[in-house]
Amino acid sequence: MDLDLTADQKLFRTTTRKFLDNETPLTKVRELSEGADGFERDWWNRGAELGWAAMLVPEELGGGSVSGNGLLDLAIVAEEMGQLVSPGPLLPTNAVIAGLVQAQQDGPDHTEEIERLAAGDAVASWAVYEPGAGWQPGSPGVTARAKGDGYVLEGVKDRVEAAGQADLFLVTAQAEAGPMQFVVDATASGVTVLPSTSLDIARRFGEVHLNGVEVPPDAVVGTAAGTPATMERQLQVALVLQCAETAGAIDRVFEFTLRWAFDRYSFGRPLASYQALKHRFADMRVWLEACHATSEAAAHAVQHEAPDAAELVSVAKSYIGGRAPEIVQDCVQLHGGIGVTWEHDLHLYLRRVTVNTALYGTPEEHRRRIADLLDV
Repeated sequence: MDLDLTADQKLFRTTTRKFLDNETPLTKVRELSEGADGFERDWWNRGAELGWAAMLVPEELGGGSVSGNGLLDLAIVAEEMGQLVSPGPLLPTNAVIAGLVQAQQDGPDHTEEIERLAAGDAVASWAVYEPGAGWQPGSPGVTARAKGDGYVLEGVKDRVEAAGQADLFLVTAQAEAGPMQFVVDATASGVTVLPSTSLDIARRFGEVHLNGVEVPPDAVVGTAAGTPATMERQLQVALVLQCAETAGAIDRVFEFTLRWAFDRYSFGRPLASYQALKHRFADMRVWLEACHATSEAAAHAVQHEAPDAAELVSVAKSYIGGRAPEIVQDCVQLHGGIGVTWEHDLHLYLRRVTVNTALYGTPEEHRRRIADLLDV
């Protein structure tokens, strides 16, 4: 994301990049991909010390950001993590934080959970997808049946990022009053987490089974009337981070592919000197810059709560989600045979952008959303 960065933001970007280069280079990502968790909790705690989970949190709750524009600062972290296909619960945890902070004024107090998440003492994930369904956050199949002052949750959530590592789930469910969200402890009675296979080998996903899970009244996030606005805020934050991460990933792929084209010789001249390949690189560069531009516009709109924020995040997701896999696939072809080997890092990036394309609404779903927002 080519933001007009302040001096503090530039220092923050440099610090984040050095931390990731030192702690989770691609060799470490490959090593972690063979484990059950995908990331180390101590690593996440140190990331939280850099502010990765505090930027959307008000200062009175232990949060704060580098520039005062928390989401823009957080997008810097997401882009740097995309450059190295880093693991970790940056997106799911911050999406949950965004919802808890948004609903804090209208419903039960979740200060304790927010402070734990901001400090890195807990990991959270948004349990919003359900088996066999696309992006339908407003029509959950999980039910919330009133029981006394509390609720009983029944159903299954899938495609839950970091499900096996999460301490808290923010679960969308259908109550009598309409869609509502609940904070559910991962260790609560009736909660079962089953790991799922993912194309992205650096991240973990799972199914969360809710079998008669009883939650107290203070587990409710906000109110039924305010839930659609809260979920919209969570979606916008998730998409800003996802788009920034994807833009960072394709930026790195384009960079090392271009370097490869200058270093690799064919018939006595570098590949980059052939006109046909120059045209392909030119096309990719145009697409790449457009990805950065739409991602930046979405981040600014959501940060400043612009009236067209919902539209702009969907524009960014639909465009980047469509172009990113094409750019990486082109780079795979330009590498030739080595580009399809396990030893080359290209497939790590292709896996990441492909999964990102599918999560939090596909490009097609977001184009339909744009049409609905524009009422066409």
